[in-house]
Amino acid sequence: MARPIWSGTLSFGLLNIPVSLMSGERRTDISFRMLDARDNTPIRYERVNADSGEEVAWKDIVKAFEYDKGSYVVLEPEDIRSAAPESHDAIEVEAFVQASQIDPRYFEKPYVLVPAKKAEKGYVLLREALSATGRIGIARVVIRTREHLCAVMPHGDALLLLMMRYPQELVDIDEYRIPEGKGADYRITAREQAFSEQLIETMSGDWDPTQYQDEFRERLQQVIRRRMKDKGVVRREDEEPELHENAATNVVDFMSLLQQSIARKRRTPAQASATGSDAPQSDGPAKKAAKKVTAKPAPKASTKAAKAAAEKAAGAASKRASRSDSSPAKPARKAVTKKRGKVA
Repeated sequence: MARPIWSGTLSFGLLNIPVSLMSGERRTDISFRMLDARDNTPIRYERVNADSGEEVAWKDIVKAFEYDKGSYVVLEPEDIRSAAPESHDAIEVEAFVQASQIDPRYFEKPYVLVPAKKAEKGYVLLREALSATGRIGIARVVIRTREHLCAVMPHGDALLLLMMRYPQELVDIDEYRIPEGKGADYRITAREQAFSEQLIETMSGDWDPTQYQDEFRERLQQVIRRRMKDKGVVRREDEEPELHENAATNVVDFMSLLQQSIARKRRTPAQASATGSDAPQSDGPAKKAAKKVTAKPAPKASTKAAKAAAEKAAGAASKRASRSDSSPAKPARKAVTKKRGKVA
């Protein structure tokens, strides 16, 4: 059973609900240990004095704020505690707002609020009231010594607590160069706009998070398993980078791309299985075109080169008796050698 991160009461008005704060996410990152390449011994870090290089014990370490380069002011634990709010054991809801009014950028990390025994009635009461009104609670909670802005919202049978960012933690979008104005300002035609909307409708569906997996993590796990099995060097297979000819630039034919995209999305699974995989077929014409451009002229060029080499070789052979070897004759000898190699 997972241990609670925090325990206290969820308060709004005069109603207090005993709850525990449980983690709402699970880290799946693959962690690595750093080893000494010479003998595969794990590396460990030590807290050392920057001047003397001697290790410093935890009891001798203090926190300080660097207000200027090389200048510090030391803060005692009492100083930090004095800045924290007095209430450490309550999530106090300060207001209820429409969820649609909150910019998604403010939401940061999810937690699950679990009611204590015999506190289910108040828990369900708040959950149902929030669901009926379509609102979420804005509150503050102190974890350890840090005060966090948070939101309380219903999710199925549970109440979630989402940590939120303060406004000063967000970057003002106006700091970046973002295209302003309407589509007409960028020569977007009504037909392009209509096809874009049609493509969106064609690709629309219900949100299914199970369709999305951490593919990098899965591939990395496969590499690790191969390494453990082979106990040797695992070389990455060379893969030629895929050329994306349909990159969306300002000069690309948007109408052509949109029509192709809609046509692909309209294909049913039955059609795809009957005609084979769509992806290879879509790439087929490009590959054939490449062969016509590069592969077919190559034999002609090589045949002409062979004939020219043979003629030069014959001319050189007839004049060998009267002429000494010169620089123009060297390529002829090389050509003869290549021709003999082909005959052999």
